[in-house]
Amino acid sequence: MTFITRRRIRRRTILRGLGASLALPLLDGMVPALSAQRRVVPVRRLGVVYVPNGMAMHKWTPVTSGDGPEFTSFEFSPTLKALERHRDHLVVLGGLSVARNAGDTVHARASTRFLTGVPPKENLSDNGIRADVSMDQIAARTFAEQTQLASLELALDPNDFAGFCDGGYSCTYTSTISWRGPTTPLPMEYNPRVVFERLFGDGGTSDPAARRERLKKDRSILDSVNEGIARLVRDLGAPDRAKLEEYLEAVRDVERRIEKAEQQDDLDLPALQQPAGIPPEYDDHAKLMFDLQVLAYQADLTRVITFMMARELSGRGYPQIGVSDAHHSISHHSNDPEKLEPYSKINAHHVSLFSYYVDKLKATRDGDGSLLDHMVLLFGCGMSDGNGHTPRNLPLVLLGGATKGGRVINYAGEPSLANLHLTLLDKLGTPVDKLGDSEGGLDLLSM
Repeated sequence: MTFITRRRIRRRTILRGLGASLALPLLDGMVPALSAQRRVVPVRRLGVVYVPNGMAMHKWTPVTSGDGPEFTSFEFSPTLKALERHRDHLVVLGGLSVARNAGDTVHARASTRFLTGVPPKENLSDNGIRADVSMDQIAARTFAEQTQLASLELALDPNDFAGFCDGGYSCTYTSTISWRGPTTPLPMEYNPRVVFERLFGDGGTSDPAARRERLKKDRSILDSVNEGIARLVRDLGAPDRAKLEEYLEAVRDVERRIEKAEQQDDLDLPALQQPAGIPPEYDDHAKLMFDLQVLAYQADLTRVITFMMARELSGRGYPQIGVSDAHHSISHHSNDPEKLEPYSKINAHHVSLFSYYVDKLKATRDGDGSLLDHMVLLFGCGMSDGNGHTPRNLPLVLLGGATKGGRVINYAGEPSLANLHLTLLDKLGTPVDKLGDSEGGLDLLSM
């Protein structure tokens, strides 16, 4: 006999025994019977995975049959083959653009426009940089009050914010896709050890006891800082007080994060040890970073993550798949079959590693489904054909529970990629009227 009751198990329960701790997923018993949460789990997570240097489009584009622009009958292309097992969660998007003029996209514009919808400024008189807020940070502003970290910005290449990298554009533009504001690019962290510390602290482990001790220490330091500021303010004039207010905003953010962590004192974190550093092999590095992203979502430490699998202009070789030449140089293939083949192999390898991430998200239970069911996940490039830096018909895949899967949608008229971002922000519950060069939301992406 089954009894229905409104009693529930706490989500952050940890089972202990034999010297080990086991974190529990969100079980049915943790949600009161007949409650609304059993019936509806809103999509409130965003993930973006970016790959550079364009795509060998002849190996990317699915073969469709029937009348467009929406196709449910299609064959997976060689590049997308690794995602075929996720057909029901997947929408391949075609026809979107970041510019309508051929040759308008250098690498700096590709990465900058991808989430902002605006081109970067070059050669500014003050040697500064300028773009606009990116869509991930619009979502992060809303979710920041609900999680310990507003967002995570991750990469597999080191940051290079010095000098000029691409046609007179600052290296900043090719090293990030996330912008908090027009002049505030966000650095992408590539060291998994540092990412672990941001998520779980610097105690070397995610053990709850060590985490509590670190929080106690952090609280003590913050209290000391606040006392010093209070004494300082009494001796300052109005202009200096205004300057100090900017600093206080950062202090308040630290305080908010500590308070949030203290509220989650019994959080069911997996018992993990801190990574020693950066794995020497690219594939191991990528999988470790994907694993950390899954854990960040699972523990609800953040709900917004952007990830660059390589930076624009990347010269990385991939000897593990038989491609030793630099990715960027191969992308300028001049339609030479000897370059097109390794170029498409790199593209397929990136998709294969991404599919590992999708597998993990799909296998991780979350409420009445999986993490994949309860998020918006976008994979793609800021240009299509790398040889011509083509800014149209971008290669994009959308996954998750925010829209009906099993489709290919080819949009006519080259609508802006920013139109997609308007639609996704609306699905995330963070709607805006305008982003970059957006012209309005996209149809055909209903639930």
